[in-house]
Amino acid sequence: MANFGLTVKHDSDGKRIELECEHQNGVVYVVRSEANWVCSDELLHVHSLAGFFRELGEMQDDRVYEAMQRWGIYFRPRPLASDRDSAH
Repeated sequence: MANFGLTVKHDSDGKRIELECEHQNGVVYVVRSEANWVCSDELLHVHSLAGFFRELGEMQDDRVYEAMQRWGIYFRPRPLASDRDSAH
């Protein structure tokens, strides 16, 4: 029986995010790049995915919105922890 779900694996070159269910199966690779150099190895995938979705939303492209809506995926940027802490 397959191991369905979302699995994050750490490789020497970055992260692999395995996505598998009964109807879909794929892998997202996250490696070091110009946009994620500031983040730790442990949170590389989190930093990259959040930045990617933020940038994707900022494109204001109807095709992006339609695809995200079709798949039921929505992203909303939130304040950083450091911004929240300094506000208090």
